Amino acid sequence: AMAQAALGAAGLHFDELNKLRVLDPEAAQQTAQLREECGAFLDKVVEFQKIVGSLIELVDQLAKAAESEKMKAIGARNLLKTIAKQREAQEQQLQALIAEKKMQLERYRIEYETLCKIEADQNEFIDQFIFQK
Repeated sequence: AMAQAALGAAGLHFDELNKLRVLDPEAAQQTAQLREECGAFLDKVVEFQKIVGSLIELVDQLAKAAESEKMKAIGARNLLKTIAKQREAQEQQLQALIAEKKMQLERYRIEYETLCKIEADQNEFIDQFIFQK
């Protein structure tokens, strides 16, 4: 016991296997435990980095998908605007055609009425001519 105390004073210690050590067995055990805990902590940090990395990748993919859908929606909206403009132009053309046909119909009606009057006048003339004989 006295030899151990003398060695202890010199900073030397015996471990459980009776090997001579410079470090106090308790400090050595705490150091080993701290090393294991640090190792476990590093493993957890690496795992956390992997999780964060895959999360960032997923968010990037979602952002790209959202951008793609946005572009599709803009394309569809532009197409609808184009179709609406085409329909409007078509409608204006048809309205113009209807107006033209109405004017034509009015001309034909007037012409028909004029021809009917001429026919009536000619029939009257023929009747008078026959009756004069």
